[in-house]
Amino acid sequence: MDNFIVSARKYRPATFESVVGQQHITNTLKNAIKNNQLAQAFLFCGPRGVGKTTCARILAKTINCENLQPNGEACGVCASCQSFQNGNSFNVHELDAASNNSVDDIRSLIEQVRIPPQGVRYKIYIIDEVHMLSQAAFNAFLKTLEEPPHYAIFILATTEKHKILPTILSRCQIFDFNRIRVEDMATHLASIAKKENISYEPDGLHIIAQKADGGLRDALSMFDQIVSFSGGNVTYRSVIDNLNILDYDYYFNITDSLLSENNSQTLLLFDEILGRGFDGSHFISGLSEHFRNLLVSKDQATLKLLEVSEGIKAKYLQQSQASTVSFLLSALNIANQCDLSYKLSKNQRLQVELALLKMCNLLSIFNLATSPLTTANSQPAGGELKKKPDSTEVVIKQESKLNNELSIASDPPTAYQTAKNQVIDKQPVNDTKKDEPAEKPKVFIPNSHASVTSVKIPSLKDMGKTAQEVLEEEDPYIKGTAKEDFTPEQFSKCWSDFAAQLKAEGKKNLLTIFISNPPKLVSPNSYEIIVENKVQENLFRDERPNLLNCLRTSLKNFDIEVSVRIDEKAVVKRPYTAIEKFQHMAAKNPALIDLKNKFNLDFD
Repeated sequence: MDNFIVSARKYRPATFESVVGQQHITNTLKNAIKNNQLAQAFLFCGPRGVGKTTCARILAKTINCENLQPNGEACGVCASCQSFQNGNSFNVHELDAASNNSVDDIRSLIEQVRIPPQGVRYKIYIIDEVHMLSQAAFNAFLKTLEEPPHYAIFILATTEKHKILPTILSRCQIFDFNRIRVEDMATHLASIAKKENISYEPDGLHIIAQKADGGLRDALSMFDQIVSFSGGNVTYRSVIDNLNILDYDYYFNITDSLLSENNSQTLLLFDEILGRGFDGSHFISGLSEHFRNLLVSKDQATLKLLEVSEGIKAKYLQQSQASTVSFLLSALNIANQCDLSYKLSKNQRLQVELALLKMCNLLSIFNLATSPLTTANSQPAGGELKKKPDSTEVVIKQESKLNNELSIASDPPTAYQTAKNQVIDKQPVNDTKKDEPAEKPKVFIPNSHASVTSVKIPSLKDMGKTAQEVLEEEDPYIKGTAKEDFTPEQFSKCWSDFAAQLKAEGKKNLLTIFISNPPKLVSPNSYEIIVENKVQENLFRDERPNLLNCLRTSLKNFDIEVSVRIDEKAVVKRPYTAIEKFQHMAAKNPALIDLKNKFNLDFD
């Protein structure tokens, strides 16, 4: 019985044309060989199983080919190609840096570089997993890599480019290998299946290609495993059973249950998935991928991002038409949050079930959010039909809600109270009191010349009116133009009342400012208060809007202004520390100094 050779070795590419999914690299290498523009060092980097070492070997064979083909490929029949294929070439040396990573190994390599090639033009050194070399080995390799003999070419391969020294990278031509596309891998697996007389289903090969995650070697290993498992018949069912992959049909059925708002069916399907041995985290991540594919299927421009077979793609297109973008985005967000919090949850099954129930009721929430405020067909418990609200009443309610939110957001307490009165006064009036005049609501609007003002937003009833018409309908007090005279005693009383309010609120720092430093009249209706430092100034500025509200509304004069200024000299400095208090008392009674010195007293 012949020895079995795995597909990854049996069908390893021997020419540049047979390399899968790396045409941008193979074309560059062929042109460099044809134009005789070979660098002294190449660095092939990329994920596992994408053809780095394979391309390095093909390049080494092609460089020394005696009968180079017009398309840049090796002939495969000359003495150099034959010796390379048989593994007995003296001009190609392959070193595994994972097991030969010391300085001594690199020194041995440098000694070999001094020996010229035998019968060919170049001597090639392939160093695989070069990132495993030690720091000292890299430093020993630098000089030879930068200035090798004219006949020496180094080909380095690695999966972790970031671990290589920048001095090494600067001496190499770097080629970045891409992950192999799902379509390219599925096509390559189909060609191998035909050569081996293996029956297959395209959906099964696509599942293998997706599971390989861009690595062709992984795909070929799984292909051999499934061929052995299924007896030479690679079907969709045999692939998902052998690789323990959750079937697409589960995700389609779950989504149908979510769209139909069938809570019980959704939970039963999830229980069946858990019964088959799948993890909840694996399911929720797969469901997120399913929602992403449905979003991709909504637009023809993004349909190329769907890496599935044609049969599965038709199912995605059909289900995407039955789901809305808003549902898919919301469900995708819920699934993502569940995936993030899954590992931290103590009851992980409940975490997934709760997410599924939220998704299942998304459509009901959307319908509730887009439905009108009240419908003409709504009927109360008494059996009496509810009257549809008039459009004017709806506008008044919306306006009241808007004014209430704006007033609550502002700091002054007076604005909140007046806005509350405004909402009450704007409610529909009963028919029995239709003739009675309604009291005008009093709304505080700060002075437009003040340094701290708020933006006035027009109400809904004023839409469409000119600014002059709105001003004519308002009285001078509402416009904030009242300028009634007041006496200094009235101002002092209002100032004291506001200080008492601060004391009741427990604002001791502010209370000290208001009590210790009375305001000074600078100009008519303009006052100035002096503070000691920047901290007091910031405290006063934060409380200034409330102070102006109190003064202007109480004295009915909207021209009142209160400014703040820092003046350390003008303010009487009070003793604060123990030393300052002693010095203050000693200035009045010098005998305290003798007492302190006589008994050798100290401060606490």
